[in-house]
Amino acid sequence: MPRQKKDGNRPTETRTRELPLVALRETVIFPEMIVPLQVGREKSVNALNAAVAEGSMIALVTQRRAEMEEIGDPAELYSIGTLAKIAQVVQLQDGTVRAIVQGQSRLRVHGFVSTSPHIVATVEELPDASPKDLEVEAMMKTVQAQMDQYVQSGAPVPPEAAVAARNITEPGLLADMVAYSPDMSTEQRQELLETIDVVERLKLVSTFLNRQVEILELKGKIQSEVKSELDKTQREYILREQLKAIQRELGEDDPQQAEIHELRDKVEQSGMPDEVRTRALKEVDRMSRIPSASPEVGVIRTYVDWLVGLPWNTSTDDNLDIREAARILDEDHFGLEKVKERILEYLAVRTLASTIRSPILCFVGPPGVGKTSLGKSIARAMGRKFVRMSLGGVHDEAEIRGHRRTYIGALPGRVIQSIKTSGSNNPVFMLDEVDKLGMDFRGDPSSALLEVLDPEQNNTFQDNYLEVPFDLSKVLFITTANLLDPIPAALRDRMEVVQLPGYTQREKVEIGKRFLLPKQLHNHGLTEKRIQITDDAFVELVQAYTHEAGVRNLERELANIMRKVARQVAEGRKRKTVVDIKKLVVFLGPPRFEYGELESEDQTGAATGLVVTEVGGDIVAVEVTKMEGREDFILTGQLGDVMKESARAALSWIRANATKLGIEREVFEKNTLHIHVPAGAIPKDGPSAGITMATAMVSALTGIPVRKDLAMTGEITLRGRVLPIGGLKSKILAAHLSGARLVVLPKKNEKDLRDIPEEIRKQIKVILVDSMDQVLDAALRRRPQPLQPRSPGSGGEKQSEPLAVQARPGFPADQPPAIASGR
Repeated sequence: MPRQKKDGNRPTETRTRELPLVALRETVIFPEMIVPLQVGREKSVNALNAAVAEGSMIALVTQRRAEMEEIGDPAELYSIGTLAKIAQVVQLQDGTVRAIVQGQSRLRVHGFVSTSPHIVATVEELPDASPKDLEVEAMMKTVQAQMDQYVQSGAPVPPEAAVAARNITEPGLLADMVAYSPDMSTEQRQELLETIDVVERLKLVSTFLNRQVEILELKGKIQSEVKSELDKTQREYILREQLKAIQRELGEDDPQQAEIHELRDKVEQSGMPDEVRTRALKEVDRMSRIPSASPEVGVIRTYVDWLVGLPWNTSTDDNLDIREAARILDEDHFGLEKVKERILEYLAVRTLASTIRSPILCFVGPPGVGKTSLGKSIARAMGRKFVRMSLGGVHDEAEIRGHRRTYIGALPGRVIQSIKTSGSNNPVFMLDEVDKLGMDFRGDPSSALLEVLDPEQNNTFQDNYLEVPFDLSKVLFITTANLLDPIPAALRDRMEVVQLPGYTQREKVEIGKRFLLPKQLHNHGLTEKRIQITDDAFVELVQAYTHEAGVRNLERELANIMRKVARQVAEGRKRKTVVDIKKLVVFLGPPRFEYGELESEDQTGAATGLVVTEVGGDIVAVEVTKMEGREDFILTGQLGDVMKESARAALSWIRANATKLGIEREVFEKNTLHIHVPAGAIPKDGPSAGITMATAMVSALTGIPVRKDLAMTGEITLRGRVLPIGGLKSKILAAHLSGARLVVLPKKNEKDLRDIPEEIRKQIKVILVDSMDQVLDAALRRRPQPLQPRSPGSGGEKQSEPLAVQARPGFPADQPPAIASGR
């Protein structure tokens, strides 16, 4: 319904006049508001003085941008301001003016009359209309109630404000009163000032008060919860202090003090060195001064527990009975005489010198030869604890040295952790797969191992977490690796390398019978009454179904046989199963591997070489063919750079000695040699195939066949010398398994023949050579005939004798090469 107006409340006529104007910063003045003003700008001071001189009325309008110093355009001010009366003006010593003003009514700025020496503006007064109907009364009561709630909720206004609001009868004045709240921003105050309609103004302040009440209630709730937590903490603290006082009266200690006393006793009884004990007691004292609720208490307790838990002076007594130790080593492993001999030598020295430093051993060999299990056997033979740490894929240096205590959840490195787990300061510590360490942005673990594996340094090994020295010199460190090359040189220099080249066929058969077969019988619930494997079947199993240096695949094949027999037993078979060669084919299928890639008959342009792979020794065929063409020679079979250089050196020697070998020089000008090493998908490299490629090329160029039962290895030089090679034992084992009866080796490798098992040396004749002439004498079926020099009248050129053909001092040209028998 329309609002009814009383005659006395009709709006007055619009009046405009010119008044001095003061621009306000961050301040909004409302009608009926009495406020002090601090005026410092020259134009504002001049405006105040002019207003006082003209009748004490002035226009107060807020700037849109508070940072502006000079106002020259009405657009830089809000359009609505306040007409105010100046009650008092005081001139201050610094040139500024302090004035007390009282708002009279709203006004609208129409424009500037002048801006110098002060702003004079044309303004229009906007008096409030004061309607009094039911809607306005309802809005007023709502605002008054909200004002009460606002004050009671803890608003930053005096409590008298709610009383004053209840006594106001004018709706416009009630709405303007809310502007006294410090929670209202300058923009909100200006919006309220520009709202001329009283009903809209009441709605605006009602919305503002409602929002502020909600904020204050939420704030009060949060403060109440925080205060509740603080009160609870304070209450617990008071109760704990009272409990401590009661326990002191009863002569009892509080739990924290009891724990501190217990830690002190453990530190004193741990047997740690004086330096470490002083550090531990210092940490315990620091813990006693920290409140029990502090997180630092748990950090210190964990640190002291680690110090106390380490075996500082706890060690196991070594079993110095050499015969008993030898019996245990033989009981657990067949063969591996070098390793066993080294351990027994260490025990023998320990019986004479108790302060000997433990050796740092490195077992290098192909997979499956028993490197890890040998470490356990050594620990059992010596009567020591055994711990193992796998280094495969470790990239973080902290895995070795630990993290510093500044990190949350920090722990010692795995070396210290393993020592604590063993409970002894002299265990057999196996670092497995040391050749597979990684390196990235987190550090280089192999560098951290330098201190661990150095007998000169590891007696004062410092873990980053402990920060105190620990003696590792009594620990027997054993590392294992498949290859020696990936191990950094500095780390390799600190270790005593023991090669485990692989098992012979007889050793594999014996290991299968003594160790693997009983183990698999037990694992599959079978007994010797249920199954028997013949000796011939064992040999066939090793030769035809496995191709490895170790015995892992042999164990897998035995397990495969056991599963087949176990199924037969479960299906009701009563008779004993005898596994012979025929049964192997039934159980495991046809043979998978063939040792014996030797040719069935003598071949021209083909020779057999010996190589070493990751799984042990093997034989490789080198094939050479001669064909027409101008190209020097062709190499195929994924050959590495070293092997290519060896082939070129061999060809250069052949061309230099072509006359002695009975080869026409025109052959090299009109023909191309193609050298191929089969198994082209497998990369090959190394210099040890040099004499093999030279022999195959000579055979292809002369047409003389190479012996089918002969294998060879050795590096060749341009002068035809044969240099020594490595991996001799693995190569001899491969030659033996392939069926070779003769093996050509460099003479300088004669010292390594002592590592070859006796039964193999009896079956293979080893031919020791130091020149290519001796290699050809042993490998070719007949000796190449030298070319006869051409007569001067034949028109040919006289050929010079090659330098490399000179006979070695003390050896006639027709002397056969040395042969090393089984002696």
